[in-house]
Amino acid sequence: MLVLYNFDEIIDRRDTGSLKWHYSDDTIPLWVADMDFKAAQPILDTIEQVAQHGVLGYTKPTAALYESIIEWHGSRYDLRLDKQNILFSPGVVPSLALMMNIFTEVGAAVLVNDPIYTPFMTKVEQNSRKLVTSALKEVEGQYHLDLADIEAKIVEHEVKLYLLCNPHNPGGRVWTRDELEALLSICKKHNVAIVSDEIHQDLTLSGHTFMPFLTLAEGYAHKIVSLTSMTKTFNIAGIKGSMIFAKDEELIKKISQQQHLNDEYELNLFAYEVIRSAYKEGDEWLEQALVYIEKNIELTLDFLAGHLPDIKVMRPEASYLIWLDCSAYGQDDQMLYDKLREAKVELSAGIKYGAEGHLKMRLNVACPEALLREGLNRIYATFSDVVKDS
Repeated sequence: MLVLYNFDEIIDRRDTGSLKWHYSDDTIPLWVADMDFKAAQPILDTIEQVAQHGVLGYTKPTAALYESIIEWHGSRYDLRLDKQNILFSPGVVPSLALMMNIFTEVGAAVLVNDPIYTPFMTKVEQNSRKLVTSALKEVEGQYHLDLADIEAKIVEHEVKLYLLCNPHNPGGRVWTRDELEALLSICKKHNVAIVSDEIHQDLTLSGHTFMPFLTLAEGYAHKIVSLTSMTKTFNIAGIKGSMIFAKDEELIKKISQQQHLNDEYELNLFAYEVIRSAYKEGDEWLEQALVYIEKNIELTLDFLAGHLPDIKVMRPEASYLIWLDCSAYGQDDQMLYDKLREAKVELSAGIKYGAEGHLKMRLNVACPEALLREGLNRIYATFSDVVKDS
C-alpha cells in the first residue's frame, strides 16, 4: 500500500541532541547534510520491531541484508555485487581513514579535488599522509575535473591514492562516464589507487545518471574501492552504518584484515536491520523525498535569481546541497558567515571545503518549505544590508 509522506511537517528537533539544531533560539539551520524529514515508515517500524523483540544481543549480517544491498545496487545502477564484495563499516569517513592504510604508507601523497567534503582533507593529514589538491574548473556554472592538472600533480608528487567524491560534495556534480573513464585511464597509467565516496548516489536528480566507479573496474579491480551508505539516502545519519565495496578477492581480504585490527568491522543490531529495511522497502519514501527536494531547489534558484541575482548559484545534479558564490556581498569568509548567524540563519562556510571555497557557502534545502522560505528571507535581508553598507 502506498504511503504518502508529509514533508511539510515541521518537527521540533531542539533539545534532542541534534547536531543540526544546536541552538537555544529560533535560528534556522540550512547547513549540515541532514534532512528535516521524518524517516520512512518501514524503517521506523523495523526499529520498533527490533526493540519490541526485547533481546538485543550480538548480531551478524543476515542473508536478507546482503540480498537487499545486492538487489538495490544491481537494479538501480547495474552494479553486480556478491556477498564477498561487501564489507560493513561504522561510516564512510572512518573508511576513508582506513583506506590510507590499505593503499599508502606514512608520508605518501594522496590527491583530492578542491573544493571537497572536509574529511577528505583532514583524514589525509591526520593519518600523516601528504595532502595534494587539484582545483576543479568551473565551466558554465558547473565543476569539471581538470584532468591535465590531476595528471601533473600525480607525477609531481608521486601520488599513490586518489580520493574521488561522486556525486560531488559540495558542488553537486554527478561525474559522467567519459569523465570517470578519463580519470581511470590516468590513474591506471600511473598505478594510482582510487577510492570513490558515493554516499550521495541515491540522491541523483532528474536528468542525470549516476555511475558507480566499480562498474569500470575490470582489469584494475585490485586498485578500486567504493564507499557508500543508506544514511544520506534515507536521512538516518544517527544510525551509524555504511558499506565498503571491492571486486578483487585479495583486496577485500586485505581490507577485512585491517578492519579487524581496528575493530571496525561490526555494526549494531539496529543498523543491520535498518539497512535491510531501507533498501527493501524505502523506495516509495525516497521517490517522494526527491520530488520534494527538487521543488525546494527550484524555489531556491528562483528566489535567489529574483532577490539576490549577484549570488552565483551552482545547480546541483545530485543531493539537496546548493553551492553559492557570495563574493558580490563581501570579501571576508568569516564576515559572510557571521552576518548570517546574526540574522539567525546558518549555512556551511565554503572555506571549510578548501581554498576554492573562498567566499562561497553551502545551502541545505532538505527541510519543510516554510522553513526554507523563512531562511531565504533572512539571507536576503542580511545580504541586502551588506550591499547597502559597502
